[in-house]
Amino acid sequence: MAYPVEMMDSIRRVEATRSSRVGANFPRLDPDAKKELLETYHPDFRLSKKREIRIGENKGELAPEELVNLLESPSRIELDQVDLSRADYTTDVLVIGSGGAGVTAALTAREQGAKVLIATKLRLGDSNTIMAEGGIGAATDPADSPVIHYIDTVAGGRFKNVPELVEALVCDAPFIVDWLTGLGVNFDRRPDGSYFTHMPAGHSRKRSHSIKDLTGLEIMRVLCDEVRNQQIQALEFCPAVELLLDENGRCGGAVLYNFDINRYVVVRAKTTLVATGGIGRLHIQGFPTSNHYGATADGLVMAYRAGARLLYIGYIQYHPTGVAWPEQMLGLLISEALRAQGAQVVNDRGELFVDRLETRDALSSAIIRECGQRGKGVVTPTAMQGVWLDTPMIDILCGEGTFMHRFAGIHSRYMKYGIDPIQEPILVYPTQHYQNGGVRIDIRGETNLPNLFMAGEVSGGVHGHNRLGSNSLLDIFVFGRRAGRAMAERAADVQLGRPSLEHVQKHARLLEEMGIASETVSPLLLPDYRFEKALSTVQHAQSA
Repeated sequence: MAYPVEMMDSIRRVEATRSSRVGANFPRLDPDAKKELLETYHPDFRLSKKREIRIGENKGELAPEELVNLLESPSRIELDQVDLSRADYTTDVLVIGSGGAGVTAALTAREQGAKVLIATKLRLGDSNTIMAEGGIGAATDPADSPVIHYIDTVAGGRFKNVPELVEALVCDAPFIVDWLTGLGVNFDRRPDGSYFTHMPAGHSRKRSHSIKDLTGLEIMRVLCDEVRNQQIQALEFCPAVELLLDENGRCGGAVLYNFDINRYVVVRAKTTLVATGGIGRLHIQGFPTSNHYGATADGLVMAYRAGARLLYIGYIQYHPTGVAWPEQMLGLLISEALRAQGAQVVNDRGELFVDRLETRDALSSAIIRECGQRGKGVVTPTAMQGVWLDTPMIDILCGEGTFMHRFAGIHSRYMKYGIDPIQEPILVYPTQHYQNGGVRIDIRGETNLPNLFMAGEVSGGVHGHNRLGSNSLLDIFVFGRRAGRAMAERAADVQLGRPSLEHVQKHARLLEEMGIASETVSPLLLPDYRFEKALSTVQHAQSA
């Protein structure tokens, strides 16, 4: 499926302006202009799309209405179907989720001698991590330092990051790259053997380490192989549905639901890690998402019901370059590594309207403004809008063959639909990509509930109100390792108490007392698209 005739006039205008854009740069936004842009156009500031949480630790705070609906819904568990008098599994460390954070924690806890069990909703490794294209940030270059990385991260997070979490992130980063390399991850290299790095949006140094445009897939290949080599048991198609607490309010494992045999499974654990990822499949404000099928906020719901504290949960990241055409690729992420390599963001007239390396929140807001108020978006035959990511600029600026060498995966995906991104621009629009907030953790990954740990996207604080590119892969490995080590150490001293789901019953009673009725149960586990029409959903988001 090549571009339809309705879009060809715009493509010709883009082609006609390329020579004038060689060497051209749009000025960066000053702080005041950026603040005004965000408050006017970024979805986080649409208060009409948020709702006050009426129960729990964050009572009175605003959060996306789609998430509040789940936090205020009853548990999917029928308590008489769960026998807590016996355990199907008993372990030192239970890891819920098998993306980068989960498998890293499992490997690290095993290194410390702990007995480890992984429970995952889908297959081992199925996660957002395997879809990460851009890279992992770390100050490995002599011209860089953790201090500079820290400053960039806090500035990108709108100065709302938890300082000690950012310090842990940037100081552990060089070690994490070396650790992954030691396990067999084949990062891109320069001819002299040093790491090849590029500069993601919002960073001031080249510090993103990649493996072409398949970074997450390669890392997870290595880590999942290591899980199998270490003979760590993984229960596939067994999502967690509730956490277990003991009589002292300490986490003591979880109840899983085995999709294969349709029954509940009880796991008693001395320490528990929730690494279930984000909330993309809730489609906050109707946006398409780059997230994998299982990203349905399960970890947030279970932890909140058990009494965990959330932080910055109302702040969602919309990646500026999600695919807007062809429709079959709607929402698929296009790495900002293309922009770092020279691809420019232009409107339907081929005009630059924003610096290509602005932070994700600012660039997304500028695209929404261009398609909305300014009326300079490219309209598709199905009435969606987007702007052009002018990918042919990569070979023009960096030499013929650069695109194919760096982005063969993206090229292959587009060629299936008759679009050659080496020769033609690609249409993009912001897509829901990341959950900036989550359950509050300390530098070991522990929550306010004893023996309950979080790592990765389900946790909150490290990224503030907006995450910089390449810091998410870093986050999962830094805090996956920290949590894995802390859980193994803790497990050596923990005596398991009597398991209980009393907090689930208390939650149900509270909903009834407050007259809160819900048409759903939670956690959601899997999204329901039977009555969802993706295009109308996106059009709703674009018209908001």
